[in-house]
Amino acid sequence: MEEEVKSFIKVWIFATISITYCYYIPPKIKSGVPRLLSLCPVLALFLVLPLFFSSVHLSLITAFFLTWLANFKLILFSFDKGPLIPIPATLSRFLCFTCFPIKAQQNPKSQNHLPKLVFAIKVAIFGVLLHLYGYRQNLSPVLLLGLYFVHLYLEIEIILTFVKVLVFISLGCDLEPQSNKPYLATSLQDFWGRRWNLMVPAILRPAVYAPMRRVSERRMSSSWALFPGILAAFVVSGLVHELLFFYLTREMPTGEVTLFFALQGVCTAAELAVKKRTTVMQRWQFSPAVSRLLTVGFVFVTGVWLFTPQLQRSGVMERYTYEALLFVDYVKQKLFIYS
Repeated sequence: MEEEVKSFIKVWIFATISITYCYYIPPKIKSGVPRLLSLCPVLALFLVLPLFFSSVHLSLITAFFLTWLANFKLILFSFDKGPLIPIPATLSRFLCFTCFPIKAQQNPKSQNHLPKLVFAIKVAIFGVLLHLYGYRQNLSPVLLLGLYFVHLYLEIEIILTFVKVLVFISLGCDLEPQSNKPYLATSLQDFWGRRWNLMVPAILRPAVYAPMRRVSERRMSSSWALFPGILAAFVVSGLVHELLFFYLTREMPTGEVTLFFALQGVCTAAELAVKKRTTVMQRWQFSPAVSRLLTVGFVFVTGVWLFTPQLQRSGVMERYTYEALLFVDYVKQKLFIYS
């Protein structure tokens, strides 16, 4: 534990120094390839930093925040695009907006208590999942894979919520929601484009989808050029997730997670193609409840099939759940001491 804490401090000192450099030096360099070259040492460093950890949680969090989000944002920043343009007014905001899946809210809305209730329900379900792991030997392999997939979703949501709260306290500004009730999605387009992990599509649109669509428009009509853009965005997302899995397993990629995202891309493109056929849509119009069940069910089933098996085979999920249980016990001890 002590070694991991030391590694955590070192990694985020390196990250802070690197992003401070990105804030002061590259903006003075001409946008495009010259600015990108000035950022290459930072991009390379962020590829290495997750390897400093043996903890799967710290490795995953660092890889997601730095290797995935920060690197893509900085590449877009090189060309005066993406969430970092216009450049935040202060270094602290630039640091937070670079590393974390957040952005300032343009039109702050009044707060309600529903998000707090939903968050409490997610924490409660997560607690039940951790309890069920005590009966792991009695669970079927398929059910266990399903629990792992739900575990990953809930823990990501909980961690991102805590990050958002900490950044809100630090910066004192309203932040856009990181997700928008993905369990209410009525289509794959709705799930991946407007509800789940909103910072990712906000990055992939200008970084992958838009350039691919412009290239495709040279060979096909504009209405159909969006399909190669969609497929390219999903494939790139799959490849990045393969890298994240490598940091967790330290094993060569199997291609399963890329296949998962490629399948999501193909089905999303097919869904959009069907929507273009108005007569078909009028004939096969589902109620919102059925659409939600089909959408979430499809993501869940394909996730259990392709997303979690590699993590289970490598033993990562057992380590992941063990670390989660260890953290819960640590919090309980602290609360008992201070109560």
